[in-house]
Amino acid sequence: MLKQIKLGFLAVLAVAFLASCQNDNAAREEAVNAAAGSEVAAPQTPVSPEANAAEPAAPTGPTTAIQFNESEFNFGKVKAGEKVQHEYVFKNTGKEPLIISNAKGSCGCTVPEWPKEPIPVGGEGKIKVEFDSKGKSGNQTKQVTITANTDPPQTIIYIKGEVIGDPNAQTVTPNVQVNQ
Repeated sequence: MLKQIKLGFLAVLAVAFLASCQNDNAAREEAVNAAAGSEVAAPQTPVSPEANAAEPAAPTGPTTAIQFNESEFNFGKVKAGEKVQHEYVFKNTGKEPLIISNAKGSCGCTVPEWPKEPIPVGGEGKIKVEFDSKGKSGNQTKQVTITANTDPPQTIIYIKGEVIGDPNAQTVTPNVQVNQ
């Protein structure tokens, strides 16, 4: 009975909180419309903080071109827990210095390292990518998104292969107690 009262109280609090959020949003919209005078402000789509921080901006200024010797590397088969590294060689084939502002793996297991200094016209550079197979099994395809002063501003390279689980690893099953 006490549990039901607590759950009911929590439900009432949740409804009250949601209602106050809706009222706050309506008040904000009214303030925006009032500030716009006779013009009606267009409704705005909310943007999550993650969306703003997700994609780094490409460097501004003139664009150039990047060309990789290979855009995909297959590491073959590795045992679970092993780390694989590969260097992707690229060349600045444009007419301006190449500036890489970011390189980001598709997950935390794929970590790139890229040159921070500008690559001159005709110059070459390397992006080192490390894939950590810990906790992985089966076929893997990971990507690294490179953001630079290129058109388009993002280039994607891939690392893939197969992670073989440890056949001697023991499967852990949790102890489950049933109350009777």
